[in-house]
Amino acid sequence: MSPHSDKVCYSAVMMGTRIELHLSEHRPELATEVFRRIKYMEDLLTVNRPQSQLMSVNQAAGKHPVRVSAPVFTLIARAHRASLEGGCFNLAIGPLVRCWKIGFSGDRVPQAEALAALLPLTDPRAIVLNAADCSVFLTRAGMSVDAGAIAKGYMADLICDYLASQSVTRAMINLGGNIRVMTPAGESGWKVGLQRPFGRSDQLLGVITTDNSSVVTSGVYERYFVAQGKHYHHILDPRSGYPLDNDLLSVTVISPLSIDGEILSTQLYGMGLERGCLWLTTRPDIDAIFVTRDRQVVVPAQRRFSLQRLPWPEGITPAQG
Repeated sequence: MSPHSDKVCYSAVMMGTRIELHLSEHRPELATEVFRRIKYMEDLLTVNRPQSQLMSVNQAAGKHPVRVSAPVFTLIARAHRASLEGGCFNLAIGPLVRCWKIGFSGDRVPQAEALAALLPLTDPRAIVLNAADCSVFLTRAGMSVDAGAIAKGYMADLICDYLASQSVTRAMINLGGNIRVMTPAGESGWKVGLQRPFGRSDQLLGVITTDNSSVVTSGVYERYFVAQGKHYHHILDPRSGYPLDNDLLSVTVISPLSIDGEILSTQLYGMGLERGCLWLTTRPDIDAIFVTRDRQVVVPAQRRFSLQRLPWPEGITPAQG
């Protein structure tokens, strides 16, 4: 996804990606504070450096509970609740992520036996949370939590809350493709590009217009590798240990909160097109756009957005699993 710019854009490279803050007026001090807050949360939640609150939880797996700060506990608790609902969103998927290394140096197809041995370590029921002291206990040695599938959404919501407290009414925060927008009543919405899978960032399938919403995409083209002609993407099925294989290339979720968009884009991708469309009939507050492997763009409803569709260029064939 890519945002269409408003009047002022501030940017920084953080979390291994480009972060953008779009405002309707120059407020450099505000932008500096936004980036400071993002950096602070990144330092708490990263699993790519040895020192963070999340890594402290993982390093104590099977040994003892670890107390974390209130914001980190809130994030873990929300992810834990979603993980217990079933599906392919799973906070405890860390051992599988480390085994595959998709998107990182050393990615490879693991042995089936190695994956089978890791599956018991991905059971979210083995995570014990204590709200009284904000502690987290991974009860099995070798377990690890990975907030990569939810942290950006959590940050985007916190940043929008902060912007509102600073009397900002129109803004867009873009955390490397995770987008949340704020729009005053009566003003036109923001435009967000719907990226073509496996295309350049400027190659779009359409332009979404929405206000006071989050736009989050999960897709097989974001992080992947190819081995012996087969495409292995980063959306792992915690029930099998392998990347999910279904009829979809991507799912984009338009929702009030970005943390919900993070969770639901993963869950809906795991459901596949038919089940995903059926599930959406139970949630009038959530919209989604499905892009299938046969190059169809399926839009079950448009309650929180409008979509200007663009043609998929002829001769471009999506990678197959």
